[in-house]
Amino acid sequence: MTSLTIREIPAAELDALTPALSGILHACVLGGASVGFILPFTEGEAAAFWQGLRPGLETGGRRLLGAWLGERLVGTVQLLLAGPPNGRHRAEVAKMLVHPDARQRGIGRALMTAVEALARTEGRTLLLLDTGSDEGRALYRSVGFQTVGDIPGYAIHVDGSALATTILYKHLTGSTTGNYGS
Repeated sequence: MTSLTIREIPAAELDALTPALSGILHACVLGGASVGFILPFTEGEAAAFWQGLRPGLETGGRRLLGAWLGERLVGTVQLLLAGPPNGRHRAEVAKMLVHPDARQRGIGRALMTAVEALARTEGRTLLLLDTGSDEGRALYRSVGFQTVGDIPGYAIHVDGSALATTILYKHLTGSTTGNYGS
């Protein structure tokens, strides 16, 4: 079995990894993932999305993790850290993507475990995320996220139809009040 490795992707590696990242995003969108894009969607648009992350990666307000099976990049997740002074205890999980060819191997779960560990090292005690995917909801609930609720028609699905979005959260301390220290 090919080994799974998860590590942070710094801004300095963005250019070299953009083709692989774009391939993942493009395949996920073509496969129906509602992650902010609608059809038609090109690999060029995917590449522009990844390149647009550079400022946030350089400042540290956005962190990008990648999952490799052997030498192949097959998944990503982002942690958004920027926030107002009264919200620096929380972070948002965004764009958790696993290439359709690499699913059902525990990669999504491993990415979620890694992004949670990264959030903890950044002193965050509350994670938020949203998803329109039934598959995503099941994964996120299985790793301890709680549902806030659904917003009907929040997004447009890749096929142009209205899509409900589910908002979820997870307290990393196990406390319902969180740890809001400095």
